[in-house]
Amino acid sequence: MSVRVSFVIVSHSEALARGVCELAAQMAPDVRFEAAGGTDDGRIGTSYDLVETAVEAALKAVDGEGSGVIVLTDLGSATMTVESVIDMSDEPERVRFVDTCLVEGAVASSVRAQLGESLSQVAEVAASLAPRLEAPPSQVAHEEGVPVIVGTAEGAPASPMRASGSAVVADPVGLHARPAAAFVRLAGTFDAEITVNGADGCSVLDLMALGIRQGQTVLIEATGADATAAVAALTDMLEGTN
Repeated sequence: MSVRVSFVIVSHSEALARGVCELAAQMAPDVRFEAAGGTDDGRIGTSYDLVETAVEAALKAVDGEGSGVIVLTDLGSATMTVESVIDMSDEPERVRFVDTCLVEGAVASSVRAQLGESLSQVAEVAASLAPRLEAPPSQVAHEEGVPVIVGTAEGAPASPMRASGSAVVADPVGLHARPAAAFVRLAGTFDAEITVNGADGCSVLDLMALGIRQGQTVLIEATGADATAAVAALTDMLEGTN
């Protein structure tokens, strides 16, 4: 599936905006990134014109159902500029500002854009990286003694296929940055939920957080129709046999 989402990175610093674009592009090479940093004359600040030009270029880079642009910012005044640009856009429904962590949000969500996911799906991933001040609902439920129901109703289909396997990581940098992004891209091609040492196999940040180094063994587990094929392909990738 072709890429349907592009990105605009808005920062008070031109260097910061370009740097975030450069980093995210390493993880998602087919995704379009536009940097809108600094003022028109190169000072620290934001520019309506630069943001507007970046958004227009990003919109032209994608088309089709579910396509659009994710806009990420660094600080509050940049957010106000972005909101003004979206309000004046000819296609505001295709431009989504997401208030989230700039670097983490750009990296994690752009990898999902690389997989061909829709604007809403990619925006949801970016939003999930926003700082949380309150406990998740599940935690609150446990703390308040609310019962958590698990399992399936009577007559529900049998559990999906499961598969697991161990792999020795061959990449010199371990399961970090680009190798993690490559893993997520490959994992996304299978109809299966995948974990690596218990971490979400479709999250670049979760995989990087494992701190896996070259030569370490990881456990890949998958649940779903493509579970067996997914474990085999991902094992081959990590061990460098593909």
